[in-house]
Order: sequence, then structure tokens, then C-alpha cells
Amino acid sequence: MITIRIERDKNQAVKGFCAEGHANTAPHGQDIVCAGVSTLIQASVFGLERHLKRAITLQQADASFAVRLADAPDDQTQAILETMILGLTEIAKLNPKSVRILESRR
Repeated sequence: MITIRIERDKNQAVKGFCAEGHANTAPHGQDIVCAGVSTLIQASVFGLERHLKRAITLQQADASFAVRLADAPDDQTQAILETMILGLTEIAKLNPKSVRILESRR
């Protein structure tokens, strides 16, 4: 199962997220659930870094991906991250045994 943890601040703004695990819905390299999750996460990171030029902390390992904003979230940053979450939520709805989203507030 892929577990995605979204960390929000007291104002509900996304401060960071991490994703861990595998969907295991198909053999490695053919799993469209993993591919969808990975694509949404990577596109969001590219948007933050390359388009908005936001500083982030990025940790990546096998089956693990974590992102944390270096600065306070702004409207553009939130638009990218909330769009990512919308896409991930739809994947989780279609694949509840393979994708789980958890949110925390700090």
C-alpha cells in the first residue's frame, strides 16, 4: 500500500508531504497506480522548484518520497499542492486498498 501523509499548518496550508510504499496492483514497471501517484508528486515538485522557484527539502529513496517547504506557504504554492492532493485523492478513491491519505496539523 502507498501511504501519503500530508502535513498542514494551523491555517490548513500544506507545509509538506511524504509518500511511502508500493501499490502492488501490477508487476514492477507496469503498475499504473504507482505511476499515477509518482507522476502527480513529481509534477508538483517540478512546479514548486522550477516554475515558482520555491526552496524545498527533498528526500528520496526506494519507495519513499518526502517534501517539506523551506518557507511559509503562499497562494501559488498551495495551488500546486492542493491540486496534487486532489489528484491523489481521486486515485485513492478508485484504489482504496492500494492508496491511503493521512493528514495532520502542526
